[in-house]
Amino acid sequence: MTIRIAMWSGPRNLSTAMMRSFGSRADTFVSDEPFYGAYLKSTRDPQPMIDEIIADMDCDWESVKNAQNGRAPDESPIWYQKHMPHHMEGPVDITDFPDTRHAFLIRDPVRVAASYANKRAEIRQKHLGVTRQREYFEKVADQAGKAPPVIDSHDILLNPPVALKGLCGALEIDYDPAMLSWEKGPHEEDGVWGSHWYDKVNASTGFGCAPDSMPELDEAYRKVADECRADYEFLSQFAISSKDRGG
Repeated sequence: MTIRIAMWSGPRNLSTAMMRSFGSRADTFVSDEPFYGAYLKSTRDPQPMIDEIIADMDCDWESVKNAQNGRAPDESPIWYQKHMPHHMEGPVDITDFPDTRHAFLIRDPVRVAASYANKRAEIRQKHLGVTRQREYFEKVADQAGKAPPVIDSHDILLNPPVALKGLCGALEIDYDPAMLSWEKGPHEEDGVWGSHWYDKVNASTGFGCAPDSMPELDEAYRKVADECRADYEFLSQFAISSKDRGG
């Protein structure tokens, strides 16, 4: 039986580093944003490499959903699925994955907007995905009768081993120290868009250090971050904190 883990993360949230971390486990297969092609084909959101992504991926919502609900493609016991909630603009949502263990990776929206601004000329509140993260969190919590795991990228950077142990415990899987490092460069599981977005993580071999200060934003990006603040603060109440676990 495959243990499927869906990590719902906004962009620039340490999401690819987290995919690298799980991909370093010998027992885990990872998937990179499987609904990205369907999202782009449906919305024509003018993102970098849109035509290449659509041509490279399965863009049928139902087909992707069915695949993600199945066994890991290589029969690994754990299947880690990196999902972007803002991609879910079609007929599929989190309730279509009832036998999946859901978790939520969050990051202060000021940090997200600053990082995203380096890669896009313009962003909208919806691109950060925090509102849908909260919506999905509440749906899972209502169905399960308890809060699903939430982890803040800043806590991971403060103390990776402690934060990852807490996350693995919440997901009811064993922690593996191999999650702390990975090979430098592109990885086989990366989406075709990695050549545009993954320069920083491709230069890394681990999580790195937490930044000391908050970045400055111009007025437009500050407005986007402010629009995400309430949803982020709501989710952060449930975050697995490395400080609470001795970090």
